[in-house]
Parts: sequence; C-alpha cells; structure tokens
Amino acid sequence: MTDQTSVTVSRTIDAPAKDVFEVLTLPDNHVAIDGSGFVLSVDHGDRITSTGQTFRMNMTGDHMGGDYQTDNHVTGYDKDKLVAWQTAPADTDPPGWEWVWELTPQGPDHTEVRLTYDWGKVTDQALLQKISFPLVSQEELETSLGNLAAATTG
Repeated sequence: MTDQTSVTVSRTIDAPAKDVFEVLTLPDNHVAIDGSGFVLSVDHGDRITSTGQTFRMNMTGDHMGGDYQTDNHVTGYDKDKLVAWQTAPADTDPPGWEWVWELTPQGPDHTEVRLTYDWGKVTDQALLQKISFPLVSQEELETSLGNLAAATTG
C-alpha cells in the first residue's frame, strides 16, 4: 500500500494557452484526448465556462464491468489557466477523485500543461478496496498530454 494520492505529468505544447484551453474545455474533444481508453463519447456537455457545470461521458472499463456513464462536476475554472472536475458514476455524488489541468504560458506560442489525477479525497473504504488507485497510470496521463498536443496543433 502506498501513501501516494496523486499523479502529475507535464508537457510543453507548441500552442498559445488560449488554444489549448479551447480544446480542453469542449467535452467533445475528450474522446481524442483520453489516454486511458476509457472514454467512448460525450453523452451531453456544453463548453465548460464556469465551475458548477456538469458534463456526462460514455465510458468503458473492466473496473466497472464494461460500459458505464460518468458525470463530471466542474470544480475549477480560470480562463486560459485552469480547468478541473471531479468524476462520479452517473447520477451520484463525486466520491473524491479529480482531474486538474493547469496551463502556464511559456511565451506567446508555447504552453506548459500540467495534468494532475488526484484521488486524495476518496474516503469510501469499500471503493478504495474495489478500485486500485491510480486507475489511470502515469504513462496513460502522458499519452493524454500527447493527444492534447496533437488535438491543439493538428
């Protein structure tokens, strides 16, 4: 058992922060960005413009016995700088894991993107026994950053 409760990866993308943010805040893009292979499609979700919004994704994974849906509750929003959400099985309250995307301009045409997958707020012991965190590996998070770079610059 490890005390680790988050994984963070970063990458510089050859695009302005506003362009990266535009890609990240449109849920339809998350299928192409996802490096885990869990995201199948968007069920519904408008562009993210503030905290408190929710978007629903169609997912698949052995950890949930096949196909399922998630509601993603936007917990952080700072235009062109940060977007974050907590994920929950559809129609339930978030159990405590969160995705945080932080953008830092590196000049006018480059952006450092930090992606943090944090499960430190998960307190449900039954869930902690069922799911072996991290459910998404560091390598899969790095793939997500590569996919984001391709979606932004391609």
